[in-house]
Order: sequence, then C-alpha cells, then structure tokens
Amino acid sequence: MIRTGEQYRDSIRDGREVWINGERVKDVTRHPMFKPAVDIRARIYDMQHEAATRDVMTYEESGERFAIGNKLPHSQQDWHDKRRAVGCVLHDIGGIVTRVGDETVGEMWSLWDGKDILNEIDPRFAENIERHINLSITGDPFHVSANTDPKGDRSKPPQEQDPDMLVHVVKETDAGIVIRGAKYETAAAYANQAFLKPTIANWGDAKLSEYALGCIVKMNAPGVKHICRTGFTTRAPERDYPLSNRFDEIDTLVILDNVLIPWEDVLFYQHTRAAAFIRQTLHRYSAFPFVQRTEGYADLIIGAALWNAKQTGLDKQQAVQEKLADLAVWREGINAHLTASIVMAEKSPNGLLMPNQSLLMAGRCHALNNLPRMIHIARELCGGQICVTPDVAAFEHPETKQWMDKYYTVNDGWLADDRRKLLALARDLLNSDYAGHRLTFQLFAQAPPFAQSAAVYRCFDWNSTLQFAQRAGGMSDRIWGAKKIAAE
Repeated sequence: MIRTGEQYRDSIRDGREVWINGERVKDVTRHPMFKPAVDIRARIYDMQHEAATRDVMTYEESGERFAIGNKLPHSQQDWHDKRRAVGCVLHDIGGIVTRVGDETVGEMWSLWDGKDILNEIDPRFAENIERHINLSITGDPFHVSANTDPKGDRSKPPQEQDPDMLVHVVKETDAGIVIRGAKYETAAAYANQAFLKPTIANWGDAKLSEYALGCIVKMNAPGVKHICRTGFTTRAPERDYPLSNRFDEIDTLVILDNVLIPWEDVLFYQHTRAAAFIRQTLHRYSAFPFVQRTEGYADLIIGAALWNAKQTGLDKQQAVQEKLADLAVWREGINAHLTASIVMAEKSPNGLLMPNQSLLMAGRCHALNNLPRMIHIARELCGGQICVTPDVAAFEHPETKQWMDKYYTVNDGWLADDRRKLLALARDLLNSDYAGHRLTFQLFAQAPPFAQSAAVYRCFDWNSTLQFAQRAGGMSDRIWGAKKIAAE
C-alpha cells in the first residue's frame, strides 16, 4: 500500500490554491521554492521501495508493506525501528527535514487514546479517529498538523473579536460541518491532509463551543487557500547556501473559507473536554520524532564545528576541546532522553506503547532550551571567517581565484575549495537567514517554551519526591492532606 514518489507528486497536482510572493502557483511540484521539499518527501516514498532501504523504512503485514512512520507503536522495537528509519532518511538526504508526516501522525494516536471521551459525545467520533488512523497506515498520505491560529487580541475571548481569528464551525449540514478561520501549517501547500485541532488552553466553564473542533482537512478541499511565506530557495547560489536551497520547508497561512468537513472526517465537535484532552496530550507520541530531529541537528552542528577546528589544528587545544565537550554533552543528553524514554516506555490508556512521558518531555526541554547557546558555541568554534568569506564566484573568477586559493588553502589536505565548502555549510547552518528561521522554528514548532515546561510539570512524578522528603524529615502522614493538591 506504500506509495512511490511519483504517486505522491501526482496526488498534489490537484488544482489546489497556493500563493507565494503574490503569485498563484500552478504546480507545487515544479515551483522552485517548493520543489526541493517536494523532492525530499518523494525521495522518502521511494526509499520505501528500494532494496537498500526498504527493510528500514517499511514493515510487512499480511503480505503487504507499510511505512514504519505510520505504524502504531506496541513495543519498544517499534520505537527503535521508527528511530532507525528517521536516521536513515536524514543521512540519505544529507540534512534535516522536520515536517514530513511521521512526526505529526502521532497526534492522531493521542486522540485515539481518548476514545472513551469521544464516546461520551458520539460513538461515531471514536470510530472516525480509528478509521483515519487505519487510513494513514494503508493509504500512506503526507499528513501534517493544523495547530496555530492567528488568535488576534489574546486578551479577549474569541467571541468578542473577529470570530475567524480562531477556527470555528459556522454551520451544520447533512453532509457535514462548515468551518471558517485560518491555521499556520508548515508543509501544508504540498501535503495531502492535516489534523486540525484547537489552540485554546483554558475553556473555562463552557460545555459546548463552536471552537472545540478536531477534524481532518484535505489540503485541496474547496475553500482551502494556501498563502505561503517567501522561501529561501533561489535567493542565492546553492553552492554558497547549500541548506537554504535544499531543506527549506515552506510555512503556510491556510485560509479556511467556509470549508465543508464531511461527518466522517469530524473527530470531535462542541466538546470542550475532548479539546482540552488533545491540547494536554497532543505531543505524547509526536515529541519523539521531533526531538530526534534536534538530535540530528546537533550532529550537524558538531560536525561543522569539529571540522573547522580540525582543519587548523585547534582541536588539540584544551579550551577548544572543552567547548566541543559542551556540544557533546548536549547531544548525548538528547540521545539519553530518547533512549531512556523507549526503555522506560509506558502503556497508553488505549493500549499503545508511548515513550516515557516525563523523560521525553524533559528531553525536549533539554534539547531546545540549550539550542541557542549551543549554536553560539559552534559559531565561536567555526571562527569569524564564516561571516566574512566571499561567495563562490570569487573563488572561480580568473582575476580573484589565485588570491582565494592562496589565502584559503590551509595545507595539502585542506585546499581552498574544501575550505570554502565547509565555511559555506557553517555559514548557512549558523549565520544565515535560514539559520535564524530554523532556530525560531525549533523553539516553537511543537509548542512555546512555557507549554513545553508545563508538559514536564504534568508528567513528572512529584509524589515520589514528596514521599522521600517526608521520610527523610520524619514528618507525619497528616501533611498529605495539605500537600495533596500540589502532588496532583
């Protein structure tokens, strides 16, 4: 049931309305700002078929093959397999991509864990989420997450401002519900579908709300419009900016202009308890592949910094080794949290195996809270030449080539061209517009930092620490009456 890259490309040549730089895009598979990301996603589909990578990227069941990323996790081995598949992709493409589907399909698994809550509203909603999970396995779509709304004035409830600032239902019909609003989504313009859910965290005492909505939105549905930010691709030569031109994942403001959502695609509606549940558990599974991408990002940062130190012999200096060790401690901390979250995995309410939540959420905070400082350490290790080196044209023009060869050749092993390539990689990774965009994206892509800390607070075992301190201090059991709320 797995698709090929060309089948994926055909699936998004569907007349969808995509805009970028004031231009209506005729074919997202060919447009220069979308093509690199589309080609990477197509490459992932093709890797599922190729003999060299098929067994890493897929699993067999009842005589058919399915994508590892979409497989429901029931064992530790399932998580090891998912981790290996992501690593295989990153090494094959030679860079980091975040929004390609495996890191967002897990959000539907989180909602499936709340099927008892869905059954309180309407058993059909629980059936809908189960069917869509099965469709993600058998149909192998490119599935993204529709999460962040424009929100407007956050000091006001949505009903006291333009109601479209948050996605809401405007009408019910026999065929389904009609929704309006907008969502920011990375990769939406070249994806097949999105899991749309609300961003309201505090529902108050409301029992019913037109904003309490979860559904599947087809990215080519009538009324869906994609207004994209300008891409980094084609701004400058690829040889000067190898990451900007190959790994930019275009972000989109998705306009939902009276979009009909068929009842079979509605996962919950007018149920604030379901909306609150998905907000608290949304990243129960998806945090794992997301943090793994940050681990890959760390490897790329360390590699660029270490090569810059080695080519000039500075890696022999203790001060340089200490900074490299700081990078290694950060990277291995991410690795340790990911590994331990598998080893200490927990059964979910619906019988899946979810990574240990306290370890996974703490690992996410460790990875992202330290990211800006690690980037700055890498900048220092790479040296000032990453921000002052001329572009590739200066290394090739007959009038300037001799001087570039002279001053950028380090030794017989490091000639000017390889030195230039390394500095171009480091510049694009650490200093470019793309680098700044990626840093912000990494910090906010799953949730803002305060929400990530809140996830740690919800998942950490506070009771065991309270009990330990109680015993150490010889305090009576009476104190639990006063401390119960804090423990919970």
